[in-house]
Amino acid sequence: MSAPLTLAIPSKGRLKEACQKWFADAGLVLEQNQRGYRAGFAGLPNVEVMLLSAGEIADTLLSGDVQLGITGEDLLREAAPELEGRMELLCPMGFGFADVVVAVSCAWIDVTGMADLDDVCAHYAHTHRRRLRVATKYASLTRGFFAQAGIADYRIVPSAGATEGAPATGTAEVIVDITTTGATLRDNGLKILEDGVILKSQAQLAASLSADWEAGPRAACADFLARLKRADAWQRLSARI
Repeated sequence: MSAPLTLAIPSKGRLKEACQKWFADAGLVLEQNQRGYRAGFAGLPNVEVMLLSAGEIADTLLSGDVQLGITGEDLLREAAPELEGRMELLCPMGFGFADVVVAVSCAWIDVTGMADLDDVCAHYAHTHRRRLRVATKYASLTRGFFAQAGIADYRIVPSAGATEGAPATGTAEVIVDITTTGATLRDNGLKILEDGVILKSQAQLAASLSADWEAGPRAACADFLARLKRADAWQRLSARI
């Protein structure tokens, strides 16, 4: 029996529900087994579905442990800032919208853009003899964006909890975080810099270019994408694997 195609999708929450609806709209019914972390599609025996956290999906795609996965583009680009040659984004899903942004205190009335932040960073380093702190879960995206803006006088503080609270607790002066409406940032006295949107993200169906793409997974993927009316995505992917 040939090896199946493995697809990873979010295991819970609104992203899982949105995935199920997206598949259902395409005529594919997701059937979850009793163990809870495996599923499949009726009529597609050669497609296995793994239920993982959104962050794990990005990691398994990068490592090549699954052929396909659905997760936020923010997580994919954080796991692999240079997607070229590592993953292929096959199609946007139309849900899971959020922006990765740079936010500062609303009290910084003269700081409206990244150039202003550069001045603040340089002044902070000169005055305090240490670099301004940026709290984030998106270290790779932050480094790339700040480098493009020519900002070097800062240091990243890894955030394990509610990033938006870092300035209020004194653990960082600036944050890079994900937001959908900006309401949580405003509630914490923060504002998004005018040119501080790093990435406008949404859920993406992505393919790993380092996974096993032998005959079985290739045939199953072609069939799967055809069922989703994404033959164009298969044409792009088949040229890369």
